[in-house]
Amino acid sequence: MILQMTLLNFEFFLLTASVLLFLSLIAGKTGYKYGVPTLLLFLLIGIVFGSSGFGLQFSSPKVAQYIGIVALNIILFSGGLDTRITELKPIAIHGIILATIGVLLTALLTGLFIYWATNSIVQSVTFSLFESILLAGIMSSTDSASVFAILRSKKLSLRQNLRPLLELESGSNDPMAFMITIMMIQLLTLPEISGWIVLLKFMQQLVFGAALGFVLGKLSVKLINNINLDNDALYSVLMVTIMFFLFGFTDFVGGNGYLAVYVGGLMVGNHRVVHRRSMMKFFDGLTWLFQIIMFLTLGLLVNPNELVPILGIAVLIALFLTIFARPITVFTLLLPSKRLTTKAKIFTSWVGLRGAVPIIFATYPLISGVTQAQAMFNIVFVITIISLLLQGTSVPIMAKWLGLTDKVTQKIPLKEFDVEFSDDIKSATCEISVDKNILKHGNRLLDINMPEQTLVVMVKRDNRYFVPRGNTLLEEGDSLLVITDNEEAMRETHRLLGISQPE
Repeated sequence: MILQMTLLNFEFFLLTASVLLFLSLIAGKTGYKYGVPTLLLFLLIGIVFGSSGFGLQFSSPKVAQYIGIVALNIILFSGGLDTRITELKPIAIHGIILATIGVLLTALLTGLFIYWATNSIVQSVTFSLFESILLAGIMSSTDSASVFAILRSKKLSLRQNLRPLLELESGSNDPMAFMITIMMIQLLTLPEISGWIVLLKFMQQLVFGAALGFVLGKLSVKLINNINLDNDALYSVLMVTIMFFLFGFTDFVGGNGYLAVYVGGLMVGNHRVVHRRSMMKFFDGLTWLFQIIMFLTLGLLVNPNELVPILGIAVLIALFLTIFARPITVFTLLLPSKRLTTKAKIFTSWVGLRGAVPIIFATYPLISGVTQAQAMFNIVFVITIISLLLQGTSVPIMAKWLGLTDKVTQKIPLKEFDVEFSDDIKSATCEISVDKNILKHGNRLLDINMPEQTLVVMVKRDNRYFVPRGNTLLEEGDSLLVITDNEEAMRETHRLLGISQPE
């Protein structure tokens, strides 16, 4: 009987999870259409279905933390895989400074403000100096999930290497915020601990994390290319295994696992590896899945009724963080830079998005038993919503207003032909539908006016696919898979055929 009830509960859990995932997908599609950050919608769905909404009961910070750790690993590793080191080189110093000193300066400025505000003008909650810096440290990093999702889903082409700068910062600054969080928790719960020991641990985490990420990432490339797995699908499983090993081993020896995962992803992503495209697609889907799960879980964890008492201080902190702390940090640290204009620095300041990572970090004080940890968690949750609403919705608008966007030619996805070419192949591909205009000089393939560097490699007629020859007779309604040397040759092909190139 107990077993039957357990199975019934688990079956209901799977049913509920599938409904929530489906609603999240629909919400994401709708949000993208109207410019609302999809991650915010995932968060709100979790709130709506939580204890104060439809009544789903979830109150385990530990489980939420575990889900967040797995999700953050996937997001950081995928971000590293998809980032080109050649794009990072011109802005690497700027990104590293923002990801380290920038996080520390943001935490100190915000912490002092929180201490002053909660002891002077706000009566709902009062924080000590160490508690204030802990709360500020939790929120001090920009959120990799939010930054990657917004910049890539909007397909923004930004000038002055801003996109790689923002992605490098958000992908590598979580370790610093994590270490500030852990350090302040230790100082609050173990007041007898030496500050020098904490500082030494801090440096050890940074050095071990970066070094092991680099070394193990290099070794992973050799492993992937030489293991010779029989089933190609297992290479994606191998990548997941490598990712978790990077995190687990680095954390085990005293380094920062998050930093190791991101650096390891950079190493793998910037070397030739077998089955690269299939693995990238796998991680792209996996990243979205765990972003949805993570935001839904965090939404379920919060009780909206508990947000009302801390709403005032949360709004004050959010405004200070957005309007003062982040801009002061960016302009101070990037002041010597001649590469970035004032407008670029303003935009960098604005894309200081907070998201799931601060909420995940806010579970650590809860689990450690820090006084007022629940109030901290609720404040961080409100600030995340404000950040996604205020900054997340306005990133493309701000980029255009500051004149930092470039016109980008988007690749039109193939619909009739389920084929893809390696990124190493610089050729351009497209589909062309045969009509009367194309056949005006004859219905053989060799009668069609095409440049020398253009090749029709496949024809689809009804539900049949075949490779054409010069004397192949074409019919109206046929779909042609065309490959050319480059995008310019593709445009020339469209011009000669008298058809407009898709925008």
